[in-house]
Amino acid sequence: MTWATAIMGVYLCILFLLSLNGLHKVWMIYAFGKRPTRGRRPAPESWPTVTLQLPMFNERYVAERLIAAAGKLDYPRDRLFIQVLDDSTDDTVDIAQGAVDRLVSEGLDAELVHRVDRTGFKAGALDEGMATAKGDFIAIFDADFIPPPDFLKATIPWFDKGIGMVQARWGHINASDSWLTAAQATLLDGHFVVEHTARNATGRWFNFNGTAGVWRRECIADAGGWQHDTLTEDLDLSYRAQLKGWKFTYLHDLVAPAELPPNMAAFKTQQHRWAKGSVQTARKLLARIWASSDIELPVKLEATAHLTANFSYPLVVALSILLPWAIVARIEGGLSALLVVDAVLFGFAIIPFLVFYGMAVWHSGAVGVGRRIARLPIVLALGMGMAVSQTRAVVEALFGPVGTFVRTPKSGGAATVVYRAATRGLVGIELVLGLYLLVACIYVVNAGYFASLPFLGLFAAGYLTVGLNSVRG
Repeated sequence: MTWATAIMGVYLCILFLLSLNGLHKVWMIYAFGKRPTRGRRPAPESWPTVTLQLPMFNERYVAERLIAAAGKLDYPRDRLFIQVLDDSTDDTVDIAQGAVDRLVSEGLDAELVHRVDRTGFKAGALDEGMATAKGDFIAIFDADFIPPPDFLKATIPWFDKGIGMVQARWGHINASDSWLTAAQATLLDGHFVVEHTARNATGRWFNFNGTAGVWRRECIADAGGWQHDTLTEDLDLSYRAQLKGWKFTYLHDLVAPAELPPNMAAFKTQQHRWAKGSVQTARKLLARIWASSDIELPVKLEATAHLTANFSYPLVVALSILLPWAIVARIEGGLSALLVVDAVLFGFAIIPFLVFYGMAVWHSGAVGVGRRIARLPIVLALGMGMAVSQTRAVVEALFGPVGTFVRTPKSGGAATVVYRAATRGLVGIELVLGLYLLVACIYVVNAGYFASLPFLGLFAAGYLTVGLNSVRG
């Protein structure tokens, strides 16, 4: 076996594995077509008591906005308890207390629960709040969200017998602020417009997203409560609840607006936590899912695809390293005939993603659909460029401790923000990989092998864009 054959063999195996992700996206597109028409349900004879939990940590720019929006919910005041769960170590505590006091002066039942010990982070705060929560239903909103006034009246009627959680779709307050927030909006629309809808429509499991949802209190308790042995307490509880037989409902047409991370460092912080937590949840629960005889095979397969999706990032990094050498092997190793196989696998790996996100944008109801679809290559490049940072998250989840829940800094539209992301990721590696692939672009141009240039250029642009924007903050 020559060096060229060995490199091409490994390269094509990695590309084949990534193409399976593309085929999974094809299934998502098909399943999305089976989505039901939800609409609104009539009000119950009597509205139940609901506790609205608002967990926050150092959120001086958005705390008052969130609490004020909670006070404007269209729901019987004698059936609503607003609980601000504030673990802050700065003046957010005073801001939140002032906002809570205003709600109380307006006749609302509200309290601030302040912890000086952040044991369990967000999961710990939610668990402590359960001790004084009122009623049979728990609604949760993070600090970067603005609950729509009709949120509770739109969700509570969906709690049929056996329904443990109802999730709303995330909207985007600041999607038009920059190319980065616009790209994030598209990525999230893929998850909320297509993925959640497809899974729920076909009886597969999907998850509570930590915010903009309502839980049946009994479901939380039956599933074992909030636990903090992963960084995604929401995903963990969701799967434990569904393992117990609880059903979830997704309301595609109910949109709760939220603030997107305004810069690359904040975006990396958020994505790192989500990726690490999902792999931790996979380690914790996948064996239990497969061991259960009560779960159908299609549900097990989709749960596995969902919980292991982030393993594609190490494959993308490996592919990035091998891609230039695979080109050299084709040119100088006499393996140019494999270009057809290469192109087919790349097509399966990339084209379904473009269709998937294009469909998400089209059905999102957002303005500027044509412009957003035209920018899909930027979204794809961003996803590739995040591979280094996300690979670290996967490795940490597999071999490291649970770690610290690092909040995503929010600005609330403020011009100057004191909060900064905890890390900017592996910027040096991103820039080196970007330059490495840029040199490969020059090589293929000089060799006249232009067929590989779009792929090389996409990878190079992704790493350089993520790396350079990480340096900026």
